[in-house]
Amino acid sequence: MATVTIDKARKAYGAVEVLHGVSADIADGEFVVLVGPSGCGKSTLLRMIAGLEDITGGTVSIGGRVVNNLPPKERDISMVFQNYALYPHMTVAENMAFSLTLAGAAKDEKQKRVAHAAQILGLTDLLGRYPRQLSGGQRQRVAMGRSIVRNPQVFLFDEPLSNLDAKLRVAMRAEIKSLHRRLATTTIYVTHDQVEAMTMADRIVVMNGGHIEQIGRPLELYDNPQSTFVAAFIGSPAMNLLTGRFESVDGKSVFRTHQGVILPLPENAPKLSSVEGVYGIRPEYFSLSPENVGIPARVVVVEPLGSETHVTATVGEQTIVTVFHDRLSIQPEKTIWLQPRTERICLFDATGKRLTGNMAEQHA
Repeated sequence: MATVTIDKARKAYGAVEVLHGVSADIADGEFVVLVGPSGCGKSTLLRMIAGLEDITGGTVSIGGRVVNNLPPKERDISMVFQNYALYPHMTVAENMAFSLTLAGAAKDEKQKRVAHAAQILGLTDLLGRYPRQLSGGQRQRVAMGRSIVRNPQVFLFDEPLSNLDAKLRVAMRAEIKSLHRRLATTTIYVTHDQVEAMTMADRIVVMNGGHIEQIGRPLELYDNPQSTFVAAFIGSPAMNLLTGRFESVDGKSVFRTHQGVILPLPENAPKLSSVEGVYGIRPEYFSLSPENVGIPARVVVVEPLGSETHVTATVGEQTIVTVFHDRLSIQPEKTIWLQPRTERICLFDATGKRLTGNMAEQHA
């Protein structure tokens, strides 16, 4: 096991820079997920750690050793790819043992390690089969077993569940997390799926446009996003983000949308006046209130999901989504009245950065 330190890592293809000096520290035994939309640089960063991409600038260290110029085989890492990369003419056992065969390991040692990995992953009865005789989930477990037998310092996963159906992805998420608990090996996992990130990670690195937006534990990012990008990316449904201005009405701070709807602010909100900003609140932090009390919202779509009801509505001309844990008889085109939990509101400036006390003083 080992720490992984990324210090001001840059990657450019000619004049096009795709990673702009990113830095992150990954602790020994930690499960860290790199998440972000397509093109944000997460897979490129993973491949730089693996040695599959050259590093343009900065350093990558594994176990305290700078590995910028080391080939992949000397980095003591193991990578699980999206497409499994299994040899079709080899059995499960042969696929899992292939790296040991290349390293010249003794036959007994190979059998011992393969048997151990197969037991962990529930593959013992499948060792004599070929990849064509396996389901997608079984093939993914074989790819993971091939990594386990190497006993690396670091596991790298590059969107390993993308080829699986939704039900199998849920099962494999649990298997990978359970595997990490047993092995306690440092793991870096890339995905574009924020649900995977939230359910699996010890910490999440949110990336956007070759930069790191925020690093933190899943619920920390959910509750305290530091930018509108993180607020919108983490969470499903996403945080509602309403644009408008901070104003003072009768000596009280409020937020007025561009369509004139007044939204309440928490007691500790920044004291701003005539300043553009963004009002953020998660869908589940609204409650229904009596008519003419709270915020008027015109219903657009009602989605009953059994355990909860999703209601899409418009506040002024801006669309929001609300989530209620009741079965409601609400019809489209009707007006409902909403009361937000003000202690759960997140406020951002016009550039999308989270408002803090210091920023409020600058605007005052």
